[in-house]
Amino acid sequence: MNNRHYSGLIQKYRKRLPVQDSTRVISLNEGNTPLIELKNLPEKLGWEQKIFCKFEGLNPTGSFKDRGMTMAVTKAVAVLFPDVKSEVSVAASAFWLLILI
Repeated sequence: MNNRHYSGLIQKYRKRLPVQDSTRVISLNEGNTPLIELKNLPEKLGWEQKIFCKFEGLNPTGSFKDRGMTMAVTKAVAVLFPDVKSEVSVAASAFWLLILI
C-alpha cells in the first residue's frame, strides 16, 4: 500500500517536464482527479466498450486549467525570482506574480 502524499503534477512528472531538480514548485496539488466510468452512455449508444471520463471539477479551483497554470507559475517564479529560497518567499513571489499578470 502506497501512503505517500500526492504533491501535484510537476512532482509526479518532473522527469518529463522542463524543470531542474532545484526548481521550486508552485502547486495547489492539482491533478490526481478521479477517472469515472460512465455506465449508462455505452448502453444507450449500443457499445460494448467501457467509457471513462476525468472529473476535473475536483481540482483546487474547480478547473482543468489548474494543470497548466502550475507549470506556468512555477516557471515564471523561477525566471523572475531566481534567488528565492524559502517557502514564504516562494509564496510571496507567486502572489506578486499573479498581481502583475
